[in-house]
Amino acid sequence: MQELWKLVASPRHLLVFEAAARHGSFTLAARELNVQQPAVSAAIKQLEEALGVLLFVRAHRAVMLTHAGERLYNEVSAAFERILRSARNLAGRRANAHVTLSASTAFANYWMVPRLARFHRERPGLDLRLQTSEREPDIDAEGISLAIRRGEGTWPGCSSHLVAPEVIFPIAAPRLMMAADTLGTVAGLLEQPLIHLEEPVRERPGWSDWFAHWNVPYPEPRAGLRLNDYALVLQAAIAGEGFAFGWKHVTEGLIAQGLLEARTEWSWVTGKGFYLVWSDTTPLTPQAREVRDWLISL
Repeated sequence: MQELWKLVASPRHLLVFEAAARHGSFTLAARELNVQQPAVSAAIKQLEEALGVLLFVRAHRAVMLTHAGERLYNEVSAAFERILRSARNLAGRRANAHVTLSASTAFANYWMVPRLARFHRERPGLDLRLQTSEREPDIDAEGISLAIRRGEGTWPGCSSHLVAPEVIFPIAAPRLMMAADTLGTVAGLLEQPLIHLEEPVRERPGWSDWFAHWNVPYPEPRAGLRLNDYALVLQAAIAGEGFAFGWKHVTEGLIAQGLLEARTEWSWVTGKGFYLVWSDTTPLTPQAREVRDWLISL
């Protein structure tokens, strides 16, 4: 940075250069920056003298970047865009006291919502907002305070805390489970109707992975209902449409209510988990830290 100050005496010169290069005009740059056109010309001249290169070719009514000017413009404009994005993000976090928790629809609906009453009772002053998405959002770029992600607990630029290990077992409506007469072995499940989760973006295991864990051949393609959202899969299972994947942390409430039954003796512990994730590069607001600490305490 010390060398930069020697080359560029004032950051204002770079701002003026970026505007002039973007508009292709000193006059339009002056209008945008609310200064006189001679001030723009003077700033560009000082920058050229400091760098020892010509940045613009001057014409009567317009200016054109030289090769050196194009190189500098590409770097400066990209740097300014990153600074602007970061500044907007930080300013937005200060302006908004609410805390956003991003998660899948199923996690939000079946894990977080049942805990909201306790959260509001224990943290009455906090404004927590659940945001569901079909993809894993960029926490920094999208201004998200906290997120739930499936993985091994390591993401670049993020810290994480394990919320639930990934444990998967077959689930079905009680009447379907009772009627199934082929469940003496894992292989017998192949004779039952299966509901398939086909996530369009998120990486999720499927029935082929589950049967492979139990060393049971799984011929494909398989018939059965195919859905792209796990919340829909659970509703279909409750309705008796077939056997579905049961992620333990999401389905235990439905099982306790008697809406679903599980073959927990056929549990597959995948080695992955569902983690609470937050940015290392953008500091959490005090409110977000409170929400994070509350979730970690559960």
